Amino acid sequence: MTAEVPYRFDGHTPVGDVVAAYAERLGEGEESGDVVTVAGRLMLMRVQGKLAFATLREWTGSIQLFALESLTEDFSDFKRLSLGDWIGATGEVVKTRRGELSVKVRSWVLLAHARHGFGDKWRGVNDPDVRFRQREVDMWANEGVRERFLMRSAVVAAVRELLTARGFVEVETPVLLPQAGGANAKPFVTHFNAMHADFYLRIATELYLKRCVIGGLERVYEVGRIFRNEGTGPKYNPEFTMLEAYQAYADYRDMAELVEYIVSGAARVATGGTVIEFQGRQLDLTPPWRKATLSEVVHEVTGYELSLETSMEGLRSAASELGVEIRPGDDAGQVLAEIYDKTTEPNLWGPVHVMDYPQSVSPLTRKHRSKPGYVERITPIAAGRELGECYSELLDPDDQRARFAAQVADRARGYDEAMAMDEDFIRALERGMPPLGGIGLGIDRLVMVLADASHIREVLLFPALRPEAGREVTDEA
Repeated sequence: MTAEVPYRFDGHTPVGDVVAAYAERLGEGEESGDVVTVAGRLMLMRVQGKLAFATLREWTGSIQLFALESLTEDFSDFKRLSLGDWIGATGEVVKTRRGELSVKVRSWVLLAHARHGFGDKWRGVNDPDVRFRQREVDMWANEGVRERFLMRSAVVAAVRELLTARGFVEVETPVLLPQAGGANAKPFVTHFNAMHADFYLRIATELYLKRCVIGGLERVYEVGRIFRNEGTGPKYNPEFTMLEAYQAYADYRDMAELVEYIVSGAARVATGGTVIEFQGRQLDLTPPWRKATLSEVVHEVTGYELSLETSMEGLRSAASELGVEIRPGDDAGQVLAEIYDKTTEPNLWGPVHVMDYPQSVSPLTRKHRSKPGYVERITPIAAGRELGECYSELLDPDDQRARFAAQVADRARGYDEAMAMDEDFIRALERGMPPLGGIGLGIDRLVMVLADASHIREVLLFPALRPEAGREVTDEA
């Protein structure tokens, strides 16, 4: 075998194109007379004396390579190729007597040698640590994995196209911040040497995007990475992708319709329709979606009629009977929201827009226009998963300052995910922000639903994992 591989490899045809052009055209045992060049990774090899059969796979599909001692250059080296090697091969397109579309190899070139294999050729790789830590192995060894990430790419592209069609513009806001804000979450902290100060990885893009609206960008969005210093789980990863979008002159109902438009449009791109199957059950994402208040869905799932009008004694008693832990000092809204989170949301199949949250758990949301103590907030739920949030955004700088102050008080009593006072944002609000609707939509959770994935790790190329055992992490080069 040649020790040095080429710097580039030109003129090859995608395997999927070859299959599309010849699979139906050729009958068993027929030759096309057409010569093609293909390239990819060897995933199977079967040698039978003076014949060798190999499966070549790349991202558009797989095809058989048919090598003969009497025809194929360097046949002895060809049959010693390792599984996982990348090669380029040139030859006539034929269909074997067994009906297998093949390239009858005349010449070939080694493009990369694989020093490690890709698991059992029939069962793939099942070890979760290998799958998620060595995703490059998972994508080759396990059917459907690479296709899931191609779907994710298509979904993100569709989201951008759908928003562009509605007149939104995409912007980029800072990732490294002097103060984390825009959500109730614990940030990652780092030290900015040149500034002689601690900085934070962003936990949301909200406050900067709103400042863009104040600056005159009336429909604005960002698809970006968000970082929250929390644990991992089936629906959680400390690093994830979020869409946030803001539309001037709109409210939370307008934004709920925008979520339906984005989710159903992405579903059509990813699956071909808006009726999908998730975990063995049908889910119809066709707009319009049902709307119900938080109190209504809690009653439907638990049988308890609870609201802000319920006494604190009644709320605490219901929480205890439902096995929901509440923190000392929680107000009625926080208890009601905790009951919903723990008992109701996971049991909503939907899709459904859960409306009208307590004000105390929504520090950046406008007060409800007709329900005291509530805010205009909607959570779209599908298959027991919160896909995102929709808001009528808070405009009043004095109200915002009071909400921030309440968050600071929560932090003082031990709620370390509460927000800090953000004077820069309040100053921006004081310059005037028009009526505004906003959404946050979790891209990872959307892809989970569309790809029928039960765990977020299945839709993240490289999810957060503990450092590998036996490999010490250091700052040394």
